[in-house]
Amino acid sequence: MTDLAGKKVLVTGGAGFLGSYVCGLLRARSAELIIPRRSDVDLTEQSAVRALMRDTNPEIVVHLAAEVGGIGANRANPGRYFYANAAMGINVIEESRHAGVDKLVQVGTVCAYPKYTPVPFKEEHLWDGYPEETNAPYGIAKKALLVMLQAYREQYGFDGIYLLPVNLYGPGDNFDLETSHVIPALIRKFVAATETSAPTVEVWGTGSASREFLYVGDAARAIVLATERFDGAEPVNVGAGKEVSIRELVETISRITGYQGSIRWDTTKPDGQPRRMLDTTRAKALFGFEAKMRLEDGLRETVKWWREHR
Repeated sequence: MTDLAGKKVLVTGGAGFLGSYVCGLLRARSAELIIPRRSDVDLTEQSAVRALMRDTNPEIVVHLAAEVGGIGANRANPGRYFYANAAMGINVIEESRHAGVDKLVQVGTVCAYPKYTPVPFKEEHLWDGYPEETNAPYGIAKKALLVMLQAYREQYGFDGIYLLPVNLYGPGDNFDLETSHVIPALIRKFVAATETSAPTVEVWGTGSASREFLYVGDAARAIVLATERFDGAEPVNVGAGKEVSIRELVETISRITGYQGSIRWDTTKPDGQPRRMLDTTRAKALFGFEAKMRLEDGLRETVKWWREHR
């Protein structure tokens, strides 16, 4: 058990969506936080990361920084998403080792799983095939960091752990239609359509694909619990353990926002991975994590936040 009180914890991406929730929980545990800003430190530059470690001397590093987006953003930026996520992770892990960091927490992605993984996804299936094509560069870049951490544990005794969260959502999410994930994009569309009495809302795909969604506050709690309680080499899924079809999700958001028009499915657009849901038994067994927020309750909070803060 790692007592976080008084510990110097560097959180990359700490000013971002997930990072702000993680930092809130770390502050509640009396950790001393170091939150590098993207405008000040380019994590894709090894010399910048080395200087950051030298200047701040952290005891624990939580690496959340990433370049991410939905299907459209992944299709538009496959090279950038591979390079940026691989380079940031490689630099942070290598320079953490050089700096004598006691522990590193690497947050991966459900996109690392093979396209046709049996549901629920078990960690042992991670290497059974190629990821879904639209987000494979991002997923593979993140998965390579698991290999790096396991190799560093074996060769250097470096304590790095690896978590695999599903799609996150919640207040404070990215609502930019060009780069957002499915839930904020849908909420923005349906709120706008409700306010303008638009007769139809267009949604990508067929609606047949399924996803699992984890409330950002639950994800942050999982990360902090793992930081305190877990020191193993194996990857660990972090999710809610519940599957919902995109069609059901769209209908729920339509109902919550009060939309009265019709929904048009653009079947020329991709569905992405056919199904997605994690087996979350390992997280419960290893560090006591279980999700608490019901999807509909979390969606209501997120809709409310968007209406108040846009």
